[in-house]
Amino acid sequence: MTSANLTRDETAARSSTIRLDTVEVDLDVRDAQDPATQTFPTTATLTFAAAADATWLDFLGESVDSVTVNGVARDVLWDGARVRIDGLAAHNVVTVRGRGRYSTSGEGLHRFRDPVDGEVYLYTQYEPADARRVYPVFEQPDMKARWRFTVNAPSGWQILSNGAETAREDVAGGVRVAFAETLPLSSYITAVAAGPYHRVDGEWRSDDRAVPLGVLCRASLAPHLDADEILDITRRGLEFFEHAFAYPYPWGKYDQIFVPEYNLGAMENPGLVTFTESYVFRGASTAAQHEGRANTILHEMAHMWFGDLVTMRWWDDLWLKESFADFMGAHAAVAAGGFPDAWVTFASRRKGWAYVQDQLPTTHPIVADITDLEAAKLNFDGITYAKGASVLKQLVAFVGEDAFFRGAQRYFADHAFGNTTLPDLLSALEAESGRDLTTWSRAWLQTSGVSEIAIERGDAGPMVLTQTDPRPHRLTCGFFTVSDGRLVRRATLQVDAVEPRTPLEGATAAGIDLVLANVDDRTYAKVSLDAPSTDAVAAHLSSIEDPVARAVIWAALWNSTRDGNLPVARFVEIAGDHATREMNIALTTDAITHAAVAIGRYAAPDARTPLAGAWLDTCWAALWAADPGSDAQLAWARALGGAAARSANRAGEIRSMLAGTAAAPAGLALDPDLRWAWLVALAATGHASAEDADAELASDPSAQGHIAHRTVLAARPDAAVREAAWYAAWDDESLTNDHLAATIAGVRAGDRRDLIADFDDEYFARIRPTWADRSIEIARRLVVGLFPAAESLDQVDAWLTQNQDAPAALRRLVIEQRDGLARDLRVRAAQPAAR
Repeated sequence: MTSANLTRDETAARSSTIRLDTVEVDLDVRDAQDPATQTFPTTATLTFAAAADATWLDFLGESVDSVTVNGVARDVLWDGARVRIDGLAAHNVVTVRGRGRYSTSGEGLHRFRDPVDGEVYLYTQYEPADARRVYPVFEQPDMKARWRFTVNAPSGWQILSNGAETAREDVAGGVRVAFAETLPLSSYITAVAAGPYHRVDGEWRSDDRAVPLGVLCRASLAPHLDADEILDITRRGLEFFEHAFAYPYPWGKYDQIFVPEYNLGAMENPGLVTFTESYVFRGASTAAQHEGRANTILHEMAHMWFGDLVTMRWWDDLWLKESFADFMGAHAAVAAGGFPDAWVTFASRRKGWAYVQDQLPTTHPIVADITDLEAAKLNFDGITYAKGASVLKQLVAFVGEDAFFRGAQRYFADHAFGNTTLPDLLSALEAESGRDLTTWSRAWLQTSGVSEIAIERGDAGPMVLTQTDPRPHRLTCGFFTVSDGRLVRRATLQVDAVEPRTPLEGATAAGIDLVLANVDDRTYAKVSLDAPSTDAVAAHLSSIEDPVARAVIWAALWNSTRDGNLPVARFVEIAGDHATREMNIALTTDAITHAAVAIGRYAAPDARTPLAGAWLDTCWAALWAADPGSDAQLAWARALGGAAARSANRAGEIRSMLAGTAAAPAGLALDPDLRWAWLVALAATGHASAEDADAELASDPSAQGHIAHRTVLAARPDAAVREAAWYAAWDDESLTNDHLAATIAGVRAGDRRDLIADFDDEYFARIRPTWADRSIEIARRLVVGLFPAAESLDQVDAWLTQNQDAPAALRRLVIEQRDGLARDLRVRAAQPAAR
C-alpha cells in the first residue's frame, strides 16, 4: 500500500503536467442521522488538461466504486490512498465514485451527535490535506480549481458550502442543494457543513455591494450565541481589510459557523469560516476572551486575502498566510476591532508561544523546509504563527506601515487567485518601500533561534546592550526610577543593534532602578533583566503605567524561570503579589497560568507541596478580594480550580460552595464550566466521587458536560481508575477527539505521577504502532498527552536511539517532549535549597 503521505517533489511533478480547471463534488449525507451508517456516497468530477499519460488522484475513503475517464469506464486502481489514472488525453473529464467515512477525529467530514437533543451535526476540516478523506482530489495547494458542490441531506437542515445556495429540491429522504461555482480555490479550503444549526443573518454593505453574513452554532447553544457582537466585529473587519488591501472581498457571502469537537481555533474556508464552539461562551467571560475571539475572527478574515486569494505554492511558505494572519489579527483588533490592548496580549501570549517553540531542538526557520505532508501538519506551530507575526511587526516598523500595505496591495493585484513563494512578496514590498530586504530576510526568515538581549550597567561609561545569536534589531530601551512607590519611565533610547555588544551612548545607570530592553516590544527577542531590575519589578511591577512594558517584564520573568535563573518560589511570589493588582486581564491570566506551570513542572520535588498549598491560598484570597462580578474575580475562580487539583487544603470549602451550603463570593456565577473545573480538581485529590460526577451531569447534560464528566471519572486518584483510563485512551477507538483529550486530562490530573509511572515502558512500545494505525491528529494527542514525566531521560533516549527510522513527524514530537522533560529536570535541579 502506498503511504498516505505526499512529498513536495512528487506533488510539484504532478502540478507541472496537470492544469486543473473545475471540480464538481456530489455528497450524499441523508443517512448521517443513523449511527449504524459509517460511510457516505461521494462523487468527484474533475476537468483538467494533461501533458502526461498518467497521474493520480488522492482519496482516503472507504471504497472506490468506479472510475470513468473521458466517458470510458476504467478498472479501479486504488491502493487506499491514491487512485491511479492513465490513458489521459490533452483535455480530460474524470469521474470517481466511492464512499467516504464519517470522522470522529475532527479530520475530514466530522460527525457529532448532540447529547442534549440527539441532533446530528456535520462539518469539514481539511488543512493541510484532508479533503481527500471526503472526495477524490488533487490534494496540493498549487492546483486550484473552480468548485461546484451539490449536497443531499436530511430535510430541515442548514446545508452550507463555500458558495451561495443556488437551487434546492426535494428528493427521497431529504433535499438536494446546489451551490454556486467558486472562484479558484485550493482543495484544503473547500468546505461543507450540514445539520440543524441555529442561524442568525446579517449583512455588510460596501458601496453598491451587499455581502450576506451568517453566524451559526448548534441549536442547544443558541441561547449563548452573542451574534450581534460577532457580526459587529465582522463588519468592522471587512471594512478595514477591503480598504487596507485595496481589493474587494471576493468570496460572495460570509458565513461563520461554530462547530463541536474542533481541533483548531478556526479555519479560513472562504465563505464558510469554521470556529471552535469554545468561542460561544456558555457562562461568564472576560474581556480577554472577547478580545481573543475578535482576534481570531479578524485572523481568519485576513486569510480571505492572505492564503485564500493568494496561496503559497507549497507548505514551505505556510508563513505567507499564517504569519500575516496572526499579525493582522492583532493589528486589525487595535485599528478597527475595538480592542486597543491587543498588542499587549500579543506580547505576552503569542510571543511567549514563539519563544518556547524557538528554543526546541526542532525549531526551524520561518520559511521552513517542508518535504512532505506529515511535516506540514506539525508546522502549524509557534514559529510559523507567532514568531512570523512578531517578525512582521518588526518589518512594518522597518519599511513603514504605509509602504507595507502598499506592498500588500501590489502583491494581491499581481497574484490574485494564484500561488506564490517568498520572493514574490519581498519584491512587492521592496518595490513600494525602496528597501532592500535581502539581508532582513536572511536574518529573520531564513534562520532559526531567538536572541537574548540584556542591558549591562557598568561602573563607568555608557550602558551596553548585549545580544546572543546576533541579528539586526531596531528596538527601544526604557529607563525607570521608583518615585512615590511607583516605577516611572524617565527616558527611552532608540537603538539599532547588530553586534553582540552595542554601547548605549548617553545612557548611564545613575539613579535608574529598572533598565528594560525592548520596552515597546518592537523586536523579537528574549529580554533578560539584571538583578537590580528584577528587584525593582518584584516590588513595583503592577505600578508601571504602560501595559506593553508590563507584558515585556512578565515575559522576561517567565523566561528566566523556565531557564532556571529565577527561582520558582520567587516567580510564584511575584505572581501572587502583582497578578492580583494587574489591570490587564490577559496579563493576569497569563501570570496565573505560568505560576501553576512553574509549580507543576519546575519546582524542586521537596518544595512542590508547600508551594502548591501557598498558591492555593493566594488564589483563594484573591478570589474573595476581587471586585464582585469582575474579570479578575472570574480569572481567580478559574485559577482556584487549577490550584485545588494539586492541594486539597480548600476541598471542604469548595465542595460546600458547589453544594450551595456555603456562599460563593458575591458576584461570582457558578456557571456549568466553572462548576466542572472545580469538580475535576476535587476529583484529582479524592474529594469527588463518580456519584458527584453523575449528579453534575444530570444538571448539565450538554456536550461540554459529557466531556467534563469523563475527565472527572478518570481523575479520581485510584490506581485502578487511572489504569483503566490510560488503556482506554490507547485502545478505545470509539472515543472522539474531544473525549480522548478529556480522558488524557483525567489521567494527568493533579500531576499524580505515582499512579501512572508503571506504564512508561508500554508508552514507548505503543507510540510507533499507534502512529502507523491511527490518524495523525489522534496519534499526536496520544504521543504528546501521555508522554511520561519521568525522573530521567533514559527511556526516551533509548527509544530515539532504537527508532531512528521512525517517521520524521513522530520523531519530532518525541524529541520535543524529551526537550521539555530535560528542561524540567534541569530547572528543578537549579532551584536553591530550601531554608
